[in-house]
Amino acid sequence: MTTVTNPSPPASTSPAEAESTERRPPVPYWRRHLRADGTWKPLVGKNGPPGEELADLRSGLGQPAGSVIALWPYYAAETDGELTPELVAEHGALTLYGLHQQSQKRPMHKKGVNLGAALRRLRDSEKFLDSALDRRVETAATTTSVPALLYRLRGLVTQLRGQAIPLDYDQLARDLRQWSQAERRQWVRRRWALAYYTRGEQNGADQGPADDSGATGAGTPAPGARGASSGA
Repeated sequence: MTTVTNPSPPASTSPAEAESTERRPPVPYWRRHLRADGTWKPLVGKNGPPGEELADLRSGLGQPAGSVIALWPYYAAETDGELTPELVAEHGALTLYGLHQQSQKRPMHKKGVNLGAALRRLRDSEKFLDSALDRRVETAATTTSVPALLYRLRGLVTQLRGQAIPLDYDQLARDLRQWSQAERRQWVRRRWALAYYTRGEQNGADQGPADDSGATGAGTPAPGARGASSGA
């Protein structure tokens, strides 16, 4: 007589494994409607995120993180109510993205284009007087607080939008997170300056630490980057 043995059921997933599988890191809003190749997801259509959502993001311009109810559904940073550097940085990046993506059909988030490289492309467009743009960039770079930096960046992002020049909002959020710490702020300034004052696509990529684990220098600023690398 042949004995038939039922196959053993698959091993159950431990609570820890189940949690790690179910809890994936939340996706920042500027990537929420994008496919892996950087194009819009089919359900979004040609014109990108809904205009009312972008308007919600813009409503937070100049306002403290967490203070505008309309923005609450768009935050990905985890917090128990405390204004963490991560939440403050994400708030700033969200509001600028809402401004940048307004009326744009192409995505204004593009991986690998840091702020300095995006502004360099703006300078190369020859739509603005070089000396005037240089002053605006240096004025932004020599701020010492996140609110002051965001205020200065609003005008520059508006100019980027006018020329449909994208930037990497993942990187911008990381830069904003480091801005309140003097040593790391200096590193971010140097990286922006090197990308802004040097021609070439290679300057758009992030160079050096991308998180808050430490901030080593990325070299000395290119000639002419006096404001972007000096202390405030």
